[in-house]
Amino acid sequence: MKKTERIIGAEAVVRSLLAEGVDIAYGYPGGAIMPIYDELFKYQDQLHHVLTRHEQGATHAAQGYARTSGKVGVALATSGPGATNLITGIADAQIDSTPMVCITGQVASHLLGTDAFQETDVISISSPITKWNVQVTKAEDIPGAIAKAFYIAKSGRPGPVLIDITKDAQLAELDYAYEKCTHVRSYKPVPETNIEKVKEAATLINAAKKPMIIFGQGVILGAAEQEFKAFVEKTGIPSAWTILGLSALPTNHALNVGMVGMHGNYGPNKLTNECDLLIAIGMRFDDRVTGDLSKYAKQAKVIHFDIDPSEIDKNVKTDVAVLGDSKDTLAKILEFVQPKEHTSWLHEFRAFDNIEFEKVIDGQLNPTKEGLTMGEVLQGINKATDNDAVIVSDVGQHQMMAVRYANFTHTRSNVTSGGLGTMGFALPASIGAKMGAPERDVVAIIGDGGYQMTCQELGTILQTGTAVKIVVLNNEFLGMVRQWQQLFFDKRYASTEMINPDFVKLAEAYSIPAKKVVKREDLQGAIDEMIACKTSYFLEVMVEKEDNVFPMVPTGASVSDVRLS
Repeated sequence: MKKTERIIGAEAVVRSLLAEGVDIAYGYPGGAIMPIYDELFKYQDQLHHVLTRHEQGATHAAQGYARTSGKVGVALATSGPGATNLITGIADAQIDSTPMVCITGQVASHLLGTDAFQETDVISISSPITKWNVQVTKAEDIPGAIAKAFYIAKSGRPGPVLIDITKDAQLAELDYAYEKCTHVRSYKPVPETNIEKVKEAATLINAAKKPMIIFGQGVILGAAEQEFKAFVEKTGIPSAWTILGLSALPTNHALNVGMVGMHGNYGPNKLTNECDLLIAIGMRFDDRVTGDLSKYAKQAKVIHFDIDPSEIDKNVKTDVAVLGDSKDTLAKILEFVQPKEHTSWLHEFRAFDNIEFEKVIDGQLNPTKEGLTMGEVLQGINKATDNDAVIVSDVGQHQMMAVRYANFTHTRSNVTSGGLGTMGFALPASIGAKMGAPERDVVAIIGDGGYQMTCQELGTILQTGTAVKIVVLNNEFLGMVRQWQQLFFDKRYASTEMINPDFVKLAEAYSIPAKKVVKREDLQGAIDEMIACKTSYFLEVMVEKEDNVFPMVPTGASVSDVRLS
């Protein structure tokens, strides 16, 4: 039997976090979680707490940390509004499969259900958007709840977990001992791989004339980048990525054919409906990827590699499903696939690339118009960082430009809000991303709209000294909504034009070096100065007000109907 110590519940929380290897937590104190914060103060040499300026910022920072480090992010908040302010970040983590443990304080157990001051039923609120949640009302249940939370958050398909702890449980004593969780009854995080299904998939791959891979974040979450690269190179199959799959394979790899989906590249969208075999790896056939499902890859056989059985046949009918962890399943199938080169098929992708370059990309990277484009800003960042930065993008036109024009050579380099599309994500997420990968340049790409949703987190940068590079691409519009209004609502720009503050003065108020660029001749020098700066840096770039993101698959259209203008 493990030796125990007599301590209070709040200390048990902190010591349990330390036992799970947590060294950074993000949060905001308040009455119902004050005992835990008191213990954090005592353990501050071992567990660094980052005071964000809003609880939503804490969740996004925890997400950014998890995405670059591969560890579980941790966020803390008090009861009531503190807990409800976590909800957007929790929902974002759930849909993007980000491992996160959120701990909320709660009113004393005898007050539950009485509408006490700052009481909110956060368990009911968060149930649909967490992988698991629990309310703890007894101190002795705290270590077990935290152990279970970390196991569930990081095992199988990762996700967010919430633990709500009443104040009396934080203050009561318990005989403390900690044991990590390695099993939960009825929970099987990684399904057993059926080798016969692996062989069936290999047979289809070996027979295919025009196979195509779409890879998602499951490759990264499974730490399967090397196995995936070996699989791609042995089979010679053109491989396209979802937004969250970006950086699992270097962007300059000979078999990387670009992004699929609404603003994806021309070739992979067009050829989705011409391939004879579609191989989905660690992706979920989101509607932004597939467009009109009734016209999606109907000519192709479909192989789906995934760790989550609920994704199989959910949106796209699968011919062969290979369940299991991607690192294991890709290693297994490598034995059965034949070495091949699909030279003429790959050439079809490159032919579409040439069309897209001429009609779209060249205008972004080598513009003839006076106004700056978002594409050339990203190109400048690629140059200044030697294609090696972590790019944290917010949500909107600039996000699509960032994932289209940023170049990546290492995995875990693309951090963005994929499934939920949370404006305001990037600034706090970039703080966590930098703390998760302190040796790397971290550049936040943000629009003028989303920036103002969480710009209070400049205070977190001021207090922590985190050397994040912030780039606001300012077109004085909610750009993505404006694009839709232009194309589909006869240019009725309803509530999308922005009157913005002086962003440079705002940054300087937080002691962050700042510069504004209006002219092309000043752009690269400003980017180089930003990257060379040892501290945080803010760069505002005024870009074309009515520039649009193309290609584009209109909502409800087939991916074959992708537009170049």
